[in-house]
Amino acid sequence: MKILVVNAGSSSLKYQLINLNDESVLAKGNCERIGIDGRITHVASIGAPGESKKIEADVNFPTHTEAFMSVVDALTKGEAAVLSSMDEIGAVGHRVVHGGEVYSGTVSATEEVIKTIEDLSELAPVHNPANALALRACKAVIPESVPQAAVFDTAFHATIPEKAYIYGMPYEFYEKYNVRKYGFHGSSHSYVTKKLALHLGKDISAMKIVSCHLGNGSSITAVDGGKSVDTSMGFTPLDGILMGTRSGALDPSAVTYMMKKLNITPAEMESLLNKKSGLLGIGGYSDNRDLTNAIKAGDKKAKLAGDILRYGIKKYIGAYAAVMNGLDYVIFTGGIGENAFDVREDICSDMQFLGIELDKSLNSTVRGDLECVTVKGSKTEVWVVPTNEELLIARSTKELFGL
Repeated sequence: MKILVVNAGSSSLKYQLINLNDESVLAKGNCERIGIDGRITHVASIGAPGESKKIEADVNFPTHTEAFMSVVDALTKGEAAVLSSMDEIGAVGHRVVHGGEVYSGTVSATEEVIKTIEDLSELAPVHNPANALALRACKAVIPESVPQAAVFDTAFHATIPEKAYIYGMPYEFYEKYNVRKYGFHGSSHSYVTKKLALHLGKDISAMKIVSCHLGNGSSITAVDGGKSVDTSMGFTPLDGILMGTRSGALDPSAVTYMMKKLNITPAEMESLLNKKSGLLGIGGYSDNRDLTNAIKAGDKKAKLAGDILRYGIKKYIGAYAAVMNGLDYVIFTGGIGENAFDVREDICSDMQFLGIELDKSLNSTVRGDLECVTVKGSKTEVWVVPTNEELLIARSTKELFGL
């Protein structure tokens, strides 16, 4: 069974073709600069195990429809083709960022669903319009006989209780304008917590986990018994801990104060908080690897940014242990979580009261591998669990359609 997984942005379209018989990736690629000029990168697993064929080409992509046409061509034609026709695909699964309170699970991507995704664009203006465009473009290109699913990033957090998602504002703001905590990175948090439970052979319903998805965008989630009960991102992905270019949580009055000082509009402030803040705004670098190099070179502001990041994550782990009345496992995933051993070490230092005893020697060697990095017998285990959102989307799509 082959599932095509699509993750579309406003000017990009990433895809993976996954064989769910063995969960191998048959091909993957990215269409970039949609609406500007266009370029496709396509990598197919062809030949002996571990071998691949890579195709790169400049292609005109006025819209997402032309991008999908190129994806179809890359998958079915030429030396990097892995299909004879698109009829070989069982279904298409689309990552959709925001489902609001409407969708708490994977659904068939009907016209009504796509219209609702568009209606929710006010809650996710960067992502949802692109997701809707991609869904329509894919339906125009892929055979009608191939079913398509929408897998929502917010769905995993639908189990968060009201006391955790309602803000301290007039309740009518929630009733009239849907202002509440939604949470994001749901596919990643769902995947890694289930992956750990499966790896350990344990019933996830008896596990208390804090999942730390750390990358350019980062979020921390409390997962009690397999269900999200709280998460750091809120109404938008701007909330929570310090991120690459996002501020994370701050006093709302600081925002209005600076808007007055700078004489800027809400849109300009929103852009500043999303694109010019975080690690970049404090330390001068949005990429943790660049920040780490600057810290090693003695850059004090870079070190401050790194300290704020680590401190924020540590606070959330402690807070979520309290929320769940216990803690069994801490998971690190995402680009930083899986590879930045120094970040993991600093976060887990002085956490013995929570039963965390890191094996510093082992932790320093783990990069992107499924591995426990605490000492044997540690009451609370810390695991590095590589995420695979595309595989979760493929599995969810297969389950929805009973394939």
